[in-house]
Amino acid sequence: MLQAEIYDAAGFGKPVSRGTRPAIIVVDFSYGFTDVQYPTASNASSQISRTKEICDLARDLGFPVIFTTIAYHPGEVAKLPWLKKSAGMAALLLGSRLVEIDTATGIQPTDAVVVKKGASSFFGSTLAALLSGTGTDTVVVAGATTSGCVRATVVDAVQSGFNVLVPADCCVDRAQGPHDSSLFDIQQKYGDVTDSKDILDWLRSLQRY
Repeated sequence: MLQAEIYDAAGFGKPVSRGTRPAIIVVDFSYGFTDVQYPTASNASSQISRTKEICDLARDLGFPVIFTTIAYHPGEVAKLPWLKKSAGMAALLLGSRLVEIDTATGIQPTDAVVVKKGASSFFGSTLAALLSGTGTDTVVVAGATTSGCVRATVVDAVQSGFNVLVPADCCVDRAQGPHDSSLFDIQQKYGDVTDSKDILDWLRSLQRY
């Protein structure tokens, strides 16, 4: 059997219901992940451009746009096990340019910015409260990296009771293999993997909030 057939036979990969109150979660499109002068970054220019289209439309329609960034206090760096495994992330210090959201995303002063310490945008952050407070029922997750913080955010989003949509052309990783395998895994177990055009068309079909 083909890989997709194995998952289908096991009952995975069913389509996600789409609500009427979406929120856009842009994961870690900060300079530390988007400016290739930094070793933790990858070229995300096209992914950012398509994400900006989604954010601009969602904002115009009155739906929340939320950005996340990883940022550490210097006193945390030597004490966190994750930074021993992923030592390059220790450069993501509070107050540094690396943790600022890339202005190419079109971020606006009205957009929430969630500061996190781990992979998932939900872990130890205000994200769940923000989504609950805005009555969100469906989240669109974009950002970096697909196999890391995007995937972790998607898993926690569906476990938190949200429908999850992931536009593949709005996600970026450091290598193609982890990107592709993570999108496959998300599609089978956690959310619908789609593209930016589909998300834009869906947003336009919704009543302005």
